[in-house]
Amino acid sequence: MAKTGSSKWKMILTVATLAALVILILLSRDKIGDVITNLGRVNAFALLLLVPLQVVNYHAYSRLYQRIFAIIHGHVRYRHMYRLSLELNFVNHILPSGGVSGISYFGLRMRSLGVSASKATLAQVMKFGLIFISFQALIFFGLFSLAIMGRANNLTILVGATIATLVMVGTLIGIYILDSRQRVNDSMMFVTKLLNWLIHRFRPSHPETINLAKAKDGINELHESFHTIKQNWRELKAPLLYAFIANVTEVLSVYVVFIAFGELVNIGAVIMAYAVANFAGLISVLPGGIGVYEALMTAVMATAGVPAALSIPVVIMYRVLNMGIQLIPGYYFYHRALNENGFESHVRKKRE
Repeated sequence: MAKTGSSKWKMILTVATLAALVILILLSRDKIGDVITNLGRVNAFALLLLVPLQVVNYHAYSRLYQRIFAIIHGHVRYRHMYRLSLELNFVNHILPSGGVSGISYFGLRMRSLGVSASKATLAQVMKFGLIFISFQALIFFGLFSLAIMGRANNLTILVGATIATLVMVGTLIGIYILDSRQRVNDSMMFVTKLLNWLIHRFRPSHPETINLAKAKDGINELHESFHTIKQNWRELKAPLLYAFIANVTEVLSVYVVFIAFGELVNIGAVIMAYAVANFAGLISVLPGGIGVYEALMTAVMATAGVPAALSIPVVIMYRVLNMGIQLIPGYYFYHRALNENGFESHVRKKRE
């Protein structure tokens, strides 16, 4: 009986993810057609650079996770982190929720590898923090590059300064909360109760989907893990470097598509556009931030002197090719994870 219920839940998850992927393709069909039309004018050899750039990108994320877990948990295998990074990207694309879906999925997968949910959550929070902090260096470099070419207008400077300020303030607030057991407890219990209330609105028979007693145990471990990182803060140098490499390879992935079109634009314009689009993508309700991402990248590049006639096909081609490179292996490993007994049992327990 349990096996039948497990298979049913696995089938529901599989069908749901396939449906989301189909929706993603349907929403992008017009843009995909535009990209196909422009294929004749691009340098295919330059586009091939996307593959090694993405390989290095996922290598950086895998090492980033390894280094963080080395501080708060112990050794985790590189191949597990590489595979999970691909799965995580797939989940975050098809379930746009500002990374919340990915955090939940990451916690389930890490439990199957012997890592507690609170440590997995902290690793995700640390990853986001290090990615945002390291990107500030790119923002300042981008503004400097635009200023040299006389393209750093007031709007571009305002956008760059706003993003840098939000990242810094958000980081300081996060550290302030995590540094106190009481503040962590109050903040996380508030979020837990809010989530239970929201779920109860849609599922009246489940007044407490997230068990508060278990949540408190996880909150205490989260606080203790943070203090472990705080005491070993010097060991964050390597994770910060890998976060920087991850950001650089993403920006270069956009830039090589411009090269493929035979255009050498100011790298600062690409950096600023990438930053704005990804921050906005955190709150997008569409899979992969479709529409919002492309529009914002094009708009920001226009303020930096890159004509829309060039940036639109470049951004669309980048998005289509980049998602193709990432989502296909991501779905493959995600589907394999659902069929692995260890993870499947965790998924079933989470549902119950």
